[in-house]
Amino acid sequence: QVQFVESGGGLVQPGGSLRLSCAASGSIFSIYSMGWYRQAPGKQRELVARITNNGRTYYADSAQGRFTISRDNAKNTVYLQMNTLKAEDTAVYYCNEAVTVVGGTSYSWGPGTQVTIST
Repeated sequence: QVQFVESGGGLVQPGGSLRLSCAASGSIFSIYSMGWYRQAPGKQRELVARITNNGRTYYADSAQGRFTISRDNAKNTVYLQMNTLKAEDTAVYYCNEAVTVVGGTSYSWGPGTQVTIST
């Protein structure tokens, strides 16, 4: 089964940017919809961005206008460009399949990458 490894997180000041990457251990071409999720302390994991194989994207209200999701099937990689970061974006970010706009996957979760927005 395909496994995912996220990277690119870090500590950034409010207003800064980060680009997250998600490397899959196998082909993601057959995974129609990929997504980026996040889980903040004490909260449930939530889907923030989703992209289909034909490039259709979806963003949660909290990410709209600030985040951009993209995928490179040839490299089996999914990206999340995050701009104008806010303290409330602090969370562990994961990538995985996103069957619907609220998520849904049959794949295991990777380790995630920590994003911390703070002065």
